[in-house]
Amino acid sequence: MLHKNKLLACGAFAFALVLAGCSGSGETKSGGEASTANPSAGMTTSGGDNTGGAAGTTSGIPADHSVYFDFDKSDIKPEGQPVVSGWATYLNANKGVHVRIEGNCDERGTREYNIGLGERRANAVASALEAQGVAAAQLSVVSYGKERPVALGHDEDSWKQNRRADLVQQ
Repeated sequence: MLHKNKLLACGAFAFALVLAGCSGSGETKSGGEASTANPSAGMTTSGGDNTGGAAGTTSGIPADHSVYFDFDKSDIKPEGQPVVSGWATYLNANKGVHVRIEGNCDERGTREYNIGLGERRANAVASALEAQGVAAAQLSVVSYGKERPVALGHDEDSWKQNRRADLVQQ
């Protein structure tokens, strides 16, 4: 009986892992960033796991985890350069550390468009890190498009927070 309960618990855990890994699958929907406006977005420093924070490091790991982008853009703004530089310094000093760069968009536009835009944003950060000497083998890129917003509002303040590339240590 005890063996059966352990087996059921392990099966349930494995099923939960499979479901978590399948979120954001390849279904096709409408939505994403349209290109009719170009509001200026600043660096947001809200707290949280992969959002910005005070500049500097904690235990060597850079405190800022997000680079923010203007509407419908994938070029790194001057406000994002210190985040990239901090991570480049950390990764160059810790060659065994790997980082996943997650490209994100706001809710406007189609899903397909935002997946591409999120990938361009993540690749822009990866290229900037490589330009500062980080080995490409330390970096991986993924785009979540509009699927992982940090702000759920339907206004410019929320959209600014969602137009980002997050750096997540592996």
